[in-house]
Amino acid sequence: MPLAAVAALVAVTQRDHDGVAAQGRTIEWTHWGADESSSRYSPADQIDASNFGSMEVMWRWKSHNFGPEPDTTYRSTPLYVNGKLYAVAGHRRAVVCLDPVTGETLWMFREKDNPRWEASTRKNYGKGVAFDRVNGRPVIYVATPGYYLWALDADTGQPLPFFGNNGVVDLHLGLGDYAVHPDRGVMDYGDITTSSAPIVINGVVIVGNSHDRGYYPENKENIPGVVRGYDAATGRMLWRFDPVPKEGEFGNETWGNDSWKWTGNVSAWAPLSGDSKLGLVYIPTDTPTNDYYGGSRPGDNLFGTSMIALDVKTGERKWHFQFVRHDIWNYDTPDAPKLLDVQIGGRTVPIIAQATKQGYVYVFNRETGEPIWPMEDRPAPKSDVPGEITAATQPHPTKPPPFELQGMFEDHLIDFTPLLRKQAIEIMNRYRHGPLFTPPSLLKAADGTQGAFAVPGANGGANIPGGAAADPETGWLYVATQRGMGIYGLVPAQERYPDGQPWPGWGSPDGKVTSEYVWLAAGGARGPSGENPKDPPLPLLKPPYASIVAYDLNAGDLMWRIPNGETPARIKNHPALKGVDIGNTGQSGHPNILVTKTLMMYGEGRGSEPNFRAVDKKTGKELGKIEIPAPTSTAPMSYMHNGNQYIIVTVSGGNFPGELVALALPSARPPRMPQ
Repeated sequence: MPLAAVAALVAVTQRDHDGVAAQGRTIEWTHWGADESSSRYSPADQIDASNFGSMEVMWRWKSHNFGPEPDTTYRSTPLYVNGKLYAVAGHRRAVVCLDPVTGETLWMFREKDNPRWEASTRKNYGKGVAFDRVNGRPVIYVATPGYYLWALDADTGQPLPFFGNNGVVDLHLGLGDYAVHPDRGVMDYGDITTSSAPIVINGVVIVGNSHDRGYYPENKENIPGVVRGYDAATGRMLWRFDPVPKEGEFGNETWGNDSWKWTGNVSAWAPLSGDSKLGLVYIPTDTPTNDYYGGSRPGDNLFGTSMIALDVKTGERKWHFQFVRHDIWNYDTPDAPKLLDVQIGGRTVPIIAQATKQGYVYVFNRETGEPIWPMEDRPAPKSDVPGEITAATQPHPTKPPPFELQGMFEDHLIDFTPLLRKQAIEIMNRYRHGPLFTPPSLLKAADGTQGAFAVPGANGGANIPGGAAADPETGWLYVATQRGMGIYGLVPAQERYPDGQPWPGWGSPDGKVTSEYVWLAAGGARGPSGENPKDPPLPLLKPPYASIVAYDLNAGDLMWRIPNGETPARIKNHPALKGVDIGNTGQSGHPNILVTKTLMMYGEGRGSEPNFRAVDKKTGKELGKIEIPAPTSTAPMSYMHNGNQYIIVTVSGGNFPGELVALALPSARPPRMPQ
């Protein structure tokens, strides 16, 4: 492209603070979460309550052929920047550039065949790409399942030769003292890969990482999830932060029994957020290996299940907060934190808010790390699993109030009819139950129980595909939550694997199981079904089965709660509920939220209905609903191109391979595009 044309392109897309072009005709979506604050907010206002229901599908882009198999858990949220859309697709995490008006594929980049991506446990978790301008040149960055960081020319898709080694950095290098095989990656033990887009703050590309899901490993060892910062222009590694502190480092004493030498994970697998003015990047972290037994890693295990604020230029820790000490519930932090400026006591306060699986929103001053409202340390239940030492106390925010049920009590159980309540109580009493942070127990405990209930549980609360969105104009936060529960029953590893080897070549150097206890899914938790035991089970907990909750973070108050969609047919038509008014239970899924200047919009999420809805931001009142080709599967986005506002919803699920679906008002349809 001629330099004059490049200069003209830069002038057209010059953004003010809100990402709005000077001409008022372009609104970009520059990060996975819209902006570096991960707000998932667009100031676009063309689509509003008066015309939402008039939106039509402009185009559908199918990911079917971008991998060896269809991706039915497609989770890509595109960027709209440089006048184009950029997304990832397929298990290889190919990068695609699309025309924002027609959905035409303009270019595609795919990493060469490499055994590393095939071994990745997060092939289908790619959420997107990152963008920056390097010396005026638009650049796309992608972290692949094979654990490489690529820099691509945003106009052509070609790797940039000045970055790393001909456009690529091998992320296995710089992890620490681990043997690295060119094809298979780290060879000592464990695994490491990526699942989220990098983020670029002040010319530094920060890359997180992820591991195999922590409830599968049968070993106490894993690779530390070292976070690194790279020069956006050259790919040179500038710094590294190891979330498992080594000897002499801050927090090392929280890893008893020298467990810092072998315990890993503590990955930064959720999307990251940053503040370029403060020069900080915010890292939400995972549970240490393994998720449900920590007997081999006594202590609080800093920086597991935490938020860490790092200096973006040096990687120096500025502040941190640990949400869960000695996490044995898989309460890893799954969503990008949200940055807002709110009004508290008559002054503007820069805050950061983190919605979590455990049903809390934790709110801090994002510059100092001080909690905005008091944080209480409350006594936590103890474990009787041999070798397990739970944390004596856990932190609990006093504001805002929880957005989800916490703990398992009789009052939480289904109560549509007396029979269903009676059956639910009988089911609950087969397992240990109690408040939040009731620890996992033995599958065959001395008291006759078969494990312990955890509510919200590892798949409840604010989770991977759902999460939160924020309105920077009002200081409100919207949280998508699922009413989840888990049953955690532990068995001795040698009992589950008498030969000491779950599968060849995985885990410790000799492939042998090294954990003392491993999680095994507990049976018998089938929900109540009424008079006929052959009827399908109903959920054990009261509805709503999923919700969207609105908070005013200027005051820390919960403002409203709405169910996710409408009561599903399998509940509404259940024989045990004939003639019973059960109200709106909502769909059991993780709603996918988008906030604009005019609306709060959401898709009902995986496992729910293929609908996209709009509600009033202040009241939660529904304003409209349109049908889409399949349920949403990750965060929607919005942009304005040539004066027209578009909304992209990512859909997939069941046997439906992933698609990007563009919605807009009829006036946005080009004359030659089919209806």
